[in-house]
Amino acid sequence: MKYIDLNADIGEGFGDYQIANDAALMPRITSANVACGFHAGDAVIMANTVALAKQHQVDLGAHVGFPDLMGFGRRRMQIEPQVMAHYVTYQLGALSAFAASARYPLTHMSFHGALGNMVSEDEQLAQVLLQAVRDFDPNMIISTMSGNAVERVARQLDLSVVCTFLADRAYESNGLLVSRAKPGAVIHDTEQLRVRVRQFLTQGTVQAIDGNTLTVNASSILVHGDTAESIVMVDILREMITELDIPLLPPSRQLRQHTWESTVL
Repeated sequence: MKYIDLNADIGEGFGDYQIANDAALMPRITSANVACGFHAGDAVIMANTVALAKQHQVDLGAHVGFPDLMGFGRRRMQIEPQVMAHYVTYQLGALSAFAASARYPLTHMSFHGALGNMVSEDEQLAQVLLQAVRDFDPNMIISTMSGNAVERVARQLDLSVVCTFLADRAYESNGLLVSRAKPGAVIHDTEQLRVRVRQFLTQGTVQAIDGNTLTVNASSILVHGDTAESIVMVDILREMITELDIPLLPPSRQLRQHTWESTVL
């Protein structure tokens, strides 16, 4: 593997409620997906998280989801695609305002929770929502799992894509995530994490929940900030990445490196 990004969902508190230790997590990662006020986050949290990203020179991304604070964006909602597209624009605009105020670039975006699952499965929905992203900023990098509808449609729309491996989530044999309603969907055991990530980093594969081996074409590893063991997990990942002598490179620099390599070749 040429390089890897270490990514986390972050900024997912609300008001006085704190979900993860963002101040401890941010220096350990190379890119962050920041909640934009719909499934979590608020103006103060967004401003503080952007400041943290700038302080530690972490790629800043928008993590957009359903308007579902009560359910943390993990409940499926039936919203007209064009209405949801406006919600996507709204969330991108909210975080980009704080990024502009801090004079720090917004580099990428990803879909959160139930919205992420739905758009990964449905190319028509992906087309509408990703067109909204493209209309907002055609240079926006799309962060998603490999082989799903989001990756396919993003590439059709000529959007840059960085694919990610979800270290703390189990996979179905079709490459999509195991529902959180099922046992074993979220990985908490750190030794299981080590085995999964080492297999991904050295072989480019992962074991699905049914035992099948899946190929994972990704250059980023994601840990969910709200996973209780997230900081320990990120430390383990950094240790393994260092041991395997793989350079850490955030999405924006990966794309610049890829462009340079293409030019040289």
